[in-house]
Amino acid sequence: MGIAERDYHRNPPQGGGFFSRLPPVVKWLLLANIGIFFFDLFLDHRMVQFGAFAIQSAIFEYRVWEFVTFQFLHGSLGHVLFNCIGLYFFGPWMERWWGSKKFIIFYLLCGCAGAVFFTLLMFLGLLPGDMQTGMIGASAGIYGIFIGVAVIAPDLRVMLLFPPIELSMRQLAIALLVISTGAILLGLGGNEGGEAGHLGGAILGFFLVRHPRLLGMDPGVEIFRPQRQRGRFESKLKPRTSLRPGEDSAVDLILDKISREGFQSLTDAEREILHKASQRQNPDS
Repeated sequence: MGIAERDYHRNPPQGGGFFSRLPPVVKWLLLANIGIFFFDLFLDHRMVQFGAFAIQSAIFEYRVWEFVTFQFLHGSLGHVLFNCIGLYFFGPWMERWWGSKKFIIFYLLCGCAGAVFFTLLMFLGLLPGDMQTGMIGASAGIYGIFIGVAVIAPDLRVMLLFPPIELSMRQLAIALLVISTGAILLGLGGNEGGEAGHLGGAILGFFLVRHPRLLGMDPGVEIFRPQRQRGRFESKLKPRTSLRPGEDSAVDLILDKISREGFQSLTDAEREILHKASQRQNPDS
């Protein structure tokens, strides 16, 4: 099922224009990235000079805000548009899965991880440049989102804009990681520092989605995926769970919804019902 087929994409709220279908954090991140880019353009890129991440200034001169500010700065219109496209299509998945407050923490932490991994590879001598080399862009956080969606919905089909081919999220994630790793090891493309940021964001995104309790996610919340079927296809795929849906019609309906639309489509009330039912089935856990 493609992302456009999800309920929140198929039936967007009426009125409000282009941004009306987006959850709040994704909406404001898009506005911030675009607005800051044009404001910085008006200022002749003085904001980039102040907020870009560089090892010398961020670590040795204690300008620690650069771990965050670089994530909202971009060098060209194509740069900001590419990142905003990724945020627009995949950000809503992560925000609805985490909830808005945890999502913004997740996003910014993945961006910071990009700067940390960039620093590590620079110290190891695997990147060109020196301690003054700057890094800007939202792509470390967005790669965290890409990998997070690939963990939650690995079989989700996506159509690339260029080249126009269809891939699963698992395939897309693997391709992105291979490209970034190859660019660093082989010195291709001239953006090795940016690719290091991509990998840093992707690594932390994968780790946080696999261990959501680190951000305070309810212990009853798990990643539900349909079981892989062999042989004859059955029309109704039940997620892995210790629940017995026949004992509770409400739980049965929720499990059907997960099978059709994914765990991230559940409301807070539905997640709470699942959590309570799980506690009833496993009182000692």
